[in-house]
Amino acid sequence: MQEAVPVGVGAMAAILGAGLEVVVAACAEAAQGQVCSPANINSPTQVVIAGDTAAIDRAIELLKERGAKRAMKLNVSAPFHCALMQPAQARLAVELKGITFHDLATPMVTNTDAKPIAAGPEARDALVRQVSQPVRWLESVEFLISQGVQSLVEIGPGKVLSGLARQIDRSLRCVNVEDKVSLCAARETLGVFRLRMARQTSGLLSVSAAMA
Repeated sequence: MQEAVPVGVGAMAAILGAGLEVVVAACAEAAQGQVCSPANINSPTQVVIAGDTAAIDRAIELLKERGAKRAMKLNVSAPFHCALMQPAQARLAVELKGITFHDLATPMVTNTDAKPIAAGPEARDALVRQVSQPVRWLESVEFLISQGVQSLVEIGPGKVLSGLARQIDRSLRCVNVEDKVSLCAARETLGVFRLRMARQTSGLLSVSAAMA
């Protein structure tokens, strides 16, 4: 990815307090023949944009004029998840072509399309396309909610994604797992939550059934 876009040629910026439609319009106006587009659609009011440095600078100014609470460049080495990543995407496609992708045991909602996939070839295709496509986190979480999901487990250091999910829907129960201690805490928290839900739906459910 770094070879695709040398340091300084591309940039990313976080836009806070502006709706997606406003951000998309500003990016289109700021592009002027260059690349400038949403890269991470994190919540209704938080979008990260990526593209050529000059275009990102123009977009920042436009968005400040149009009411964004904050518009600031990010300290990153490349403009990820935008069209400038196409050369890296092409190289990854070649590498993944020779790898067998089995069908998924559990459907996965991809950040590329914000909808579930289950077939191995779909997984390979989504993994390739995500290099230059925006991360559709907002739509992914909204899809999960529409399917009845109430609890999310964030795996990895920190709670950034949990915070973004709560911005989308404050009623979501989010826990993070990054080490043994947090794993035990997450299991206890989710177990208590599921037991409470089970009691609300049926007084005959046992603890073990609620925890399953």
